[in-house]
Parts: sequence; structure tokens; C-alpha cells
Amino acid sequence: MAFVMDAPVELRDLSPESVDQVIRAVYRQVLGNPHIMESERLVSAESRLRNGQLTVREFVREVAKSEFYRRRYFYSCPTYRFVELNFKHLLGRAPEDQAEVSEHVRICNEEGFEAEIDSYLDSAEYQQKFGENIVPYYQGAQTQPGHRQAVYNRTLNLWGGYASVDSARKSPRLLQAIAVGTDNKITLPSTGGRSGYKDATDKMFKIVAKGFKFDSPRRVSTSVYLVPGNRMSPQIQRIQRAGGTIVSITEVA
Repeated sequence: MAFVMDAPVELRDLSPESVDQVIRAVYRQVLGNPHIMESERLVSAESRLRNGQLTVREFVREVAKSEFYRRRYFYSCPTYRFVELNFKHLLGRAPEDQAEVSEHVRICNEEGFEAEIDSYLDSAEYQQKFGENIVPYYQGAQTQPGHRQAVYNRTLNLWGGYASVDSARKSPRLLQAIAVGTDNKITLPSTGGRSGYKDATDKMFKIVAKGFKFDSPRRVSTSVYLVPGNRMSPQIQRIQRAGGTIVSITEVA
């Protein structure tokens, strides 16, 4: 499947044209393609980038830690949605599996917002992909070394299209597929950037889990939960904190 979502934008010199291109690309990628008013721009960080005092990676860090990003994604979204968008915005891909998501949920809950942002920007993966002077971009044109085909599929589903704005959707897009460990069917955005998915908050789901910490060593119990889509993330977190394993998640309404 040949489908190019984005191409690398690299800061090669400090010419006004090159820096302006990088600033536009960082705002679009990291902030989820929003409309940014002049008063919302990070004027000081932009100036330091123009003067060579910041690398692109450090400019990305300032944008991702900005109040704009906090308001749009940290304060207003469930933790699960916040994490999947951090993968999209900062690593250019979808999460690999539930263990990866759970680790970042843990960082959010135990270490806080800034530690969660730093965990992507200070990772070996970020350095290998983007280094100091390439703006993060969606890795959708081909499968990636070291990642399963499922990540490619999920990245395309998470992308949403050039016209989409990430803050318009508050519920997780990949919750079911990642929790159960199945591949998403690739569904490219329709005209206008809308994904074609029915919002998960309109649905009810049945979560089947087993293997909780309080289970007897000789007894395997199974618990079933009926949960609306907008409550799936906290319910999954409760199951995981109790040591449970999710067996299945199915739509029931």
C-alpha cells in the first residue's frame, strides 16, 4: 500500500524561510493541526529557535509542554486518549501494544505531565528517527523496522486526514484493538478528513477479564463489565491495577 502521509522537514540552516517552515510543521504536527491565534504562539521559543539557541527537538519539547497542549489534550482528554495522541504527535506512530500504553499511563499518573512528554523526546527511538533537527512526522508510508504490521495499520487509523483536528475527538480511537491485541482494519479518511468511525462514546462495550491478584492460586475467575465507550479507559486502568488480564472487548450496543 503506497500512502505517504508526511515528508520530513529538517532545519538545515537559520534562514528565515527554513525556520518558518519548521515552526509551521512543529505546530501542525505536535499540536494536532489546530488553528493557532497569534496570541497563542510561543514567541520566546520561536525567537530562540531562530537564534540557534534551541534545536528542533527542544522547540518540540517547549510546544508539547505548552499551556496550549495541556488544555487541548492533558486536561480535556481521558489519559488513554492523551497517551495515544502523544505517540502520534511526538513519535509519528500509534502505540505498539497494551504494555506500551500502560507504561505511559503509569508515567502520567505517577510522575506527571512533563515526565510523560520527556519520555518520548528523550527516547532512543526519537533520536534514531528525528535526531535534533527533524520535525516529527507520521511514519505512514511504509512499515517500520522493529515494529509489527499492526502499528502501521493503527497509525493510519489514528492519523485522521490532513483536514482533521485532533482536539475535536476526546475518546480513544485505538482502545479496543490495543487492549485485545488485534490489528485494526485500515480505514483511510473520507473526503474532508472525517474517519468514518462512529464515536466510541455512543456505544456500550463488554470487557471480559481474568487473573486478578486476589484470585486463589488454584482458581481462575472471570469478571465481566458493561462499560460505555467514554468510561473504557478508566475501567481498563482499574483492571490492570488489580492485576487482571483483558480477555476480550466486544461492542454490545
